[in-house]
Amino acid sequence: MTAEDIRARFAEFRAKGMRHKDAAAAMGLSEGAAVAAHTGTHDEALRATRLRGPWVELLQALELCGPLLALTRNETTVHEKTGVYEKVSGSEAMGLALGEAIDLRLFFSRWHAGFAVSEAAANPGVPPSLSLQFFNPEGVAVHKIFVREATDRDAFQSVVEGFTAPDEPVAFAAPEDKAAPRDDRAIDTTGLSDAWRGMQDTHEFFGLLKKFDVERQQSFRLTEGEFTQRAEPDAVRALLMEAAFDGTPIMVFVGSPGCIQIHTGPVTRIEPMEMKGPGENAPPIRWLNVLDPGFNLHLREDRIASVWIVEKPTSDGVVTSVEAFDQQGELMAMFFGARKPGAPEREEWRRIVRELPRLQPTAQNQ
Repeated sequence: MTAEDIRARFAEFRAKGMRHKDAAAAMGLSEGAAVAAHTGTHDEALRATRLRGPWVELLQALELCGPLLALTRNETTVHEKTGVYEKVSGSEAMGLALGEAIDLRLFFSRWHAGFAVSEAAANPGVPPSLSLQFFNPEGVAVHKIFVREATDRDAFQSVVEGFTAPDEPVAFAAPEDKAAPRDDRAIDTTGLSDAWRGMQDTHEFFGLLKKFDVERQQSFRLTEGEFTQRAEPDAVRALLMEAAFDGTPIMVFVGSPGCIQIHTGPVTRIEPMEMKGPGENAPPIRWLNVLDPGFNLHLREDRIASVWIVEKPTSDGVVTSVEAFDQQGELMAMFFGARKPGAPEREEWRRIVRELPRLQPTAQNQ
């Protein structure tokens, strides 16, 4: 398809209410490729301007814009936070945003292309949607930033102008097949357990997985009963409902291929929603939503395949997470009790976790 064809078909799908990602998929394209086709001169509602890095400097420049909406998602879960991009630091490969509301772990080595996107509203008199959208080499969205009512639009436009790149074609690669985990028998399970037992910080866990060349859920299976337990798929709903009921502040992590976005604080409005699935006999689509001022979470509850309760030793005591995975084995979201470094885990969070519905261990770990 030519860029003109892509723009015309994309507009048709958008008129039907389809999201950008779904409209692109309906054309057999990545979202990044669909957005890239909207650069240059044309008359469609969506217009894109290519951006340049360094990405850390672009994000640092956003502080003057005031409140913005940060959005990070994966295939099943969307995490939205409204706040100011402040305390942004990093290098060409990695970065951090440690603002009061916007809390990000940034993996810039996976940021392949960025665009400033303007999309005219369907209703006359409504200003266009303005955003910055970043994609990995396969055209998967890694992070998006949207203008809100309180945003300084002049400052936002200055950032766009300051980081506009030449309008050159952007190439995206075909997605690579995910490598299968190694056979369980090839894993040094004793060494894995010993290293796990010796952790002093939760951040050491990523190095532990790499050292033993073990996939995340595989490590949970191999240490089940000592450090991990299986929970029922509805444990995520139970966790959020209970945290909302008693006001326990929690941490909610959602990651894309190039960013992890974190909410820290209470959750109050938990809204499950069921929608008719595509097709006559399709099962319903079930969303589990957090709809709070400044924080929204949208998680496909019907896509939860497994939930794990995970304990990690630290110098501050055991830290407990609840982690949900989809049918493809991808991590949907992680939940922790809110805590500061140097402080032990909250007892009210541990109580919530203790009361979550469990599954029996698998036969190999009994």
